Amino acid sequence: MIYFGYLICAVVIVWLSNKASIYVDLLDKKTSLSGAFIGGVMLSAVTSLPELFTSLSSTVWLNEPGLCLGNILGSNLFNLLTIAVMILIFYKGFSSAKISKSHITVAVTVIGIYLFMMINLQDKIPLEIATVNVISVIIIALYIFGVKNMAGDESQTDESCQYSNLTVKQISIRFILVSIGIIAVSIVITKVTDIIADENHLNLGAGLAGALFLGIATSLPELSSTFSLFRLKNYNIAIGNIIGSNLFNFTILSIADVFYIKSGGKGAINGRIFDFISNSADPKNINLLVFGTIAMFSMLILFKFKNKFTQMICPLTVIGCYIAFLAV
Repeated sequence: MIYFGYLICAVVIVWLSNKASIYVDLLDKKTSLSGAFIGGVMLSAVTSLPELFTSLSSTVWLNEPGLCLGNILGSNLFNLLTIAVMILIFYKGFSSAKISKSHITVAVTVIGIYLFMMINLQDKIPLEIATVNVISVIIIALYIFGVKNMAGDESQTDESCQYSNLTVKQISIRFILVSIGIIAVSIVITKVTDIIADENHLNLGAGLAGALFLGIATSLPELSSTFSLFRLKNYNIAIGNIIGSNLFNFTILSIADVFYIKSGGKGAINGRIFDFISNSADPKNINLLVFGTIAMFSMLILFKFKNKFTQMICPLTVIGCYIAFLAV
């Protein structure tokens, strides 16, 4: 019965997130904002709402920092798997697509965050600023840097979607209502996942449960929206959505870090959210960090040196990273 509840929550999240994506796209058609900014900031923020609220619920409500880490790192790796599969499926169309320079910059930024987190694997960066791990401060700074690059991108989106008779005010109100629904269902699915993780016959750790159940469920909005955008040949926005979502997801860890410390979390070193080495930390999270770094670097190579060879090898490398994570 609990699995049926999980399935229902996942379906509702996908439906609501698709609605939100439509409203954001309509706002795009009524403004002069660049496609990189729309996909990498606005749309990614919408489709990342489940990660935000499930992660906060995991730390503040359920007191499970491992579940939060697994959720974010698992979502990021699954997002890269999504874009890799879409590139292979729509190989012919994507081969002629132009990749915005801002996507390359954001990809480098995401890799930078991965590297800082890997340095922190053995608690090499113990410095805290006002009880907040310095990694959180670095992530926020890099996010602002990435947003500025996407906002300054002058590339425009493809006119693939039809205009709507709805006014900007009407679209905004519907977008807010859908977002509230996403928040509510995200909190529920966090609790459902925690129950599944505690099932004795599954013997799942918090990190693996977060990566599989929360990570995949909260990445379904990115999956559905990316598929739709690829089908509409809006490749630039689709890539911006995935890369921007991964960047936004890391800021969620920073937010969770602040709230987790204030909540006096148990099990982590001094209440830190970036805890990979204590007894309570799930080793699967370390695997997610390593394979996520390799997968992100592979996509960077594709964006930077886009040709027939990289368009085939790089997505296959990402798929291999996800399979390796599940197998190790």
